[in-house]
Amino acid sequence: MARSIQLCLGSSGRYARYLKGRELILRRSRRSDVQAVLDLWTEARSGHASTEDRVEDVERLVAESSPAALLVAERDEEIVGALIAGWDGWRGNMYRLAVHEGCRRQGVGLALTRAGEDYLRERGVRRVTALVAFDDEQAGGFWDAAGYPRDREIGRRVRNL
Repeated sequence: MARSIQLCLGSSGRYARYLKGRELILRRSRRSDVQAVLDLWTEARSGHASTEDRVEDVERLVAESSPAALLVAERDEEIVGALIAGWDGWRGNMYRLAVHEGCRRQGVGLALTRAGEDYLRERGVRRVTALVAFDDEQAGGFWDAAGYPRDREIGRRVRNL
């Protein structure tokens, strides 16, 4: 998904089959979206998030040179969803999926997920990991339904720097 392309999703469009409700625009985030994304992440913050979200980190993420994409869903000029699709040159990761509470169960999260998959597929990614806390039942249910079963073989180890 090129930075300049906006996917308008209404009754037609690539991800329209996932949506219920009004038109949605999926696109890469711009620097002008940073505060709106941070506000959304604050609203939808998981109890498992252990590091603070900082403006400068999100600004690096939305920079033209970033190998990752911060995808946003916009409805009526408001950011209602966000997802990071990260790529390290070999594997893809999706994380920080957040959907505004009033827009949940309308297909916004699934449309962002499929757009994230497309972004990663265009870079040659063949395997994608969704980073989700094991005991987050709501998020786990979403990712199960999106076709991402829990990996029972490999766990994640984390250290904050």
